[in-house]
Amino acid sequence: MYKLYYLAMYIDIVPNRKSPPAVLLRKSKRENGKIVKTTIANLSSCPPEAIKAFQMALKGIQMVPKEGFFHIDRSLPHGHVQAVLGMMRHLGMDQLLSSRPCPERDLVLAMIAQRILTPCSKLATTRVWHETTLAQELKVEDAGVDELYGALDWLLHRQSRIEKKLANRHLEEGAKILFDVSSSSYHGHHCILATYGYNRDGEKLPSIVYGLLTDAQGRPVAVDVYPGNTADPGTVPDQIEKLREQFGLQRVVLVGDRGMLTQTQIENLKTYPGLGWISALRFSAVRSLTEAGAFQPSLFDRYGLAEISSEAYPGERLIVCFNPALAQDRKRKREELLIATESDLMRIASQVKRRTKTPMAADEIGVRVGKIINRHKMGKHFQLTIEENLLSFERDAGSIQREAESDGIYIVRTSESSTMLSAEDTVRTYKSLGQVEQAFRCIKSLDLQVRPIRHRTEPHVRSHIFLCMLAYYLQWHMRKALSSVLFQDDELDVDRWTRDAVAQAEPSHSFRAKKLTKKTPEGWPVHSFETLLKNLSTRCRNTCRTGEGKTMIQFDQLTESTPFQAHVFKLLEIYQQ
Repeated sequence: MYKLYYLAMYIDIVPNRKSPPAVLLRKSKRENGKIVKTTIANLSSCPPEAIKAFQMALKGIQMVPKEGFFHIDRSLPHGHVQAVLGMMRHLGMDQLLSSRPCPERDLVLAMIAQRILTPCSKLATTRVWHETTLAQELKVEDAGVDELYGALDWLLHRQSRIEKKLANRHLEEGAKILFDVSSSSYHGHHCILATYGYNRDGEKLPSIVYGLLTDAQGRPVAVDVYPGNTADPGTVPDQIEKLREQFGLQRVVLVGDRGMLTQTQIENLKTYPGLGWISALRFSAVRSLTEAGAFQPSLFDRYGLAEISSEAYPGERLIVCFNPALAQDRKRKREELLIATESDLMRIASQVKRRTKTPMAADEIGVRVGKIINRHKMGKHFQLTIEENLLSFERDAGSIQREAESDGIYIVRTSESSTMLSAEDTVRTYKSLGQVEQAFRCIKSLDLQVRPIRHRTEPHVRSHIFLCMLAYYLQWHMRKALSSVLFQDDELDVDRWTRDAVAQAEPSHSFRAKKLTKKTPEGWPVHSFETLLKNLSTRCRNTCRTGEGKTMIQFDQLTESTPFQAHVFKLLEIYQQ
């Protein structure tokens, strides 16, 4: 007589050397101290999910059809919203807008976030933010377009207070302040700000001008809006008043380009004690100093600079910079423009010769030539002869040679003493205006899309542009925090103040490696800001339901973060996920 003990059934996967493994349903029993296996069925032809179900059932796990367990009613992209709102909380943007909670504050926060996530019109905003968790997170689900315009009015009323808070955060006595101006086309006929002027979009449309004030790192602090026919120098007095009266700063250094800080504006700046400036001379002034022998090429190395003084600019330091790469570029461009001008003049000369029956008058020829000269700006380098039925021209070699002597040379001017600011740092500070240009690219391009400007009234245009500035303020901090996983040079902030002040900027070795491999040194993928947000958006908030009738339970379940998404949240210091 023997004892029999049955063990649980199990799935046994038996490998075959040259064939797929055999999948067998077996049971085992102990007979006289030995294990005896019995094959119940061969499951090799079953699909893998069925085999997995068998294994779970044999382990005693109770299974129900997925349709009967729970339903996913809706999935809303959430990860990118989480990133933007997390940075908002980190920056305290709610307190920046208003110390007291109110519906308008929530709507403005939502519009700022939406401007980063998917920039669109205010009407589209009330639709689009329901396609993510943004409206839920900020509790603005029921807001309509009228409420958004009301929030814009509220924001404009608070603009000066918000800008003062930003100045208190990021500016201090003695700070270097960057200021530049741009413009955007206006498609419409109803806004009094939209006028014809220097349109930087290159379109023959009325435009609106706006000036951006930032700290030395390019962080936006304030913005002002002007009619489209406002010249760049005309915006400077407002900035002086804002710095001194609104922000209460008496000792600052204003940095502006040569087209803005003209001689007239600099003379005005000199009347304010403690107000310094850094700018550059126009090309005509550089050429005048060159021809007057104010400096010699031997004063500086081919990739160097030299500091001079001139009676024409009393009390100023002039830093002469020479860049061979810039010289070659200017030489190439000038030759291209000369050739283009010659080609157009030859075409007009041929037309003149063909007019034998009705000779072309000198006035008519002059009008046609004038258009060519104005187009290429090369008239100073040509000697023209215009008579009735005659057009002849030749290059002015002397004029070309005199201009070539100034190729690659630019002169930075400043009121700051050498004890306060070295010549190299003066040049670096002036070149840091590129950070404001970068801000304009972000605000005007696909990132934030300040244009097209869809508003008709002046207050709404002003508040729209201020809203875009606040969105860039948020994006600026996000880019800094996420620099390691973006196509950005992580070492740029340090290199900007340590590399050669005059030589053409070169990317760091780490950035070149990141751009080449498309990965960080740790192996994370590198993104643009846009594609990074799209990656984060795959983390969804799923609204789930289980049960029926009175027993129905509804709950939200977040998609688990991928390792890369968790890394991004860590960079943003978002730990509550």
